[in-house]
Amino acid sequence: MTTPARTAFDIGRRLERDRAVPILDALCAATNTPPHDIADVARHHPRLRGVRRLAEVIRFVDSGAESPPESLTRLLLVDDGLPCPTTQLVVRDHTGQFVARVDMGWDDWRVAVEYDGAHHWTDPAQRAEDINRLAALESLGWRVVRVSATLLHCRPYLVTDRVRAALHAQGAALNP
Repeated sequence: MTTPARTAFDIGRRLERDRAVPILDALCAATNTPPHDIADVARHHPRLRGVRRLAEVIRFVDSGAESPPESLTRLLLVDDGLPCPTTQLVVRDHTGQFVARVDMGWDDWRVAVEYDGAHHWTDPAQRAEDINRLAALESLGWRVVRVSATLLHCRPYLVTDRVRAALHAQGAALNP
């Protein structure tokens, strides 16, 4: 039996980044293990194979991701040169009243990115709730980019183009 940090250390140094990050996001969320605990294990084992790879993986670990597709969406955005979004971002109205919690986004520019799994399209109650959430967010000046499995895996360039356009429209100064 190993500690969560040691388990994350072993996973992160053995798997490629895009496989390791979603697993470590989930492990860190489930065990409340901060990434610096994983880095501490690495400092005690500097000569083990894969420690350099682990350093790259740890940079991207975010326990706020609630699913592997959310992790992969975040990696896609960062790999495209966009600023790292805040995960599970709470949106409030002008009075401080809770409006929504979005998968990820940038509060400064009021841009949200939502990964919608199949149930967001097939469950009528979820679909109605999503429509109402989107209207509430848009009424506060937010732009919401919705991502599906097809977009993420087959047309990722559309995701990055849409997010980049939304950020630009909201005043973010981005590199082309």
